[in-house]
Amino acid sequence: MANTYKLIEAKTLSSSQSSVEFTSIPQTYNDLLVKVSLRGDSTYDLFWIRFNGVSTNLSGKSLQGDGSSVASFSEAPYGRSLTSSYTANAFGLTDIYIANYTSSNYKSISIDSVAEQNSAGAYQTLGLGLWSSASAITSIQFVPNGGNLVSGSTFYLYGIKNS
Repeated sequence: MANTYKLIEAKTLSSSQSSVEFTSIPQTYNDLLVKVSLRGDSTYDLFWIRFNGVSTNLSGKSLQGDGSSVASFSEAPYGRSLTSSYTANAFGLTDIYIANYTSSNYKSISIDSVAEQNSAGAYQTLGLGLWSSASAITSIQFVPNGGNLVSGSTFYLYGIKNS
């Protein structure tokens, strides 16, 4: 079975913002994929994901490596951004896959995120999450762990249909 990807919406920041949100997500696809290229203006290099304007009922596990060590975490799903302390004009990359987002069942989430720079220091994070809600996802918000999301950051929302 082949999947068909359709770009629903793209956002490129032209100035710093405290969050970014996709609203009115159509309910005509099977799954969603969000591709994020992100840089923040603080020293925190994480961003959080919220569905339908709430941050509750989100749980997750992630595995993170930095080239010399590995750690695991149990927390809400997150992605990585680059911060003001990283190489100038570099961005962290994150893919977020949300299966069966219109279902009345809980929603599973997978995240693949990398933050690297031209000098020492890089992080690869793989995460799995669960949004324990019977509601269909109609909006997705991205909120930095501190500071703002900066100009040049991009967000692409795709709908996926099984064909």
